[in-house]
Amino acid sequence: MFLSNYETKLDKKGRVSVPATFRSHLNSMGYNGFISYPSFNHSALEACSQDRIEKLSNTIDSLNPFEEKRDYFATSILSESENLQFDTEGRVSLSSKLLNHANIKNSVLFVGLGKTFQIWEPNNFERFKTLARKKAY
Repeated sequence: MFLSNYETKLDKKGRVSVPATFRSHLNSMGYNGFISYPSFNHSALEACSQDRIEKLSNTIDSLNPFEEKRDYFATSILSESENLQFDTEGRVSLSSKLLNHANIKNSVLFVGLGKTFQIWEPNNFERFKTLARKKAY
């Protein structure tokens, strides 16, 4: 599972070190990276394993093939997804498209959400976390 949160810096080439616990979990599932796409709900990035994105794809495929919603989901998730592979030092390169969506300039926060995780600009996450705690009660 992806738990806790970890802050790290983005290097000048747009690379970021993925937390060791996240890498270890992905490696135990047979992956040397993860899938990421812009979040619908936040200025953040969604991140998951290949298995998870395949489940999302299957869910999209189960929708009526003539329904617009099916195309909207496929376009918004699958066409925006990027397969990010770890380099030899456990880093991934985040594209400018992903960085811009999450407003990430220097610092990156990895946020564990169980079966998935998110990537945030740390200050934006702090604001969201405050709101989330209020709404969770």
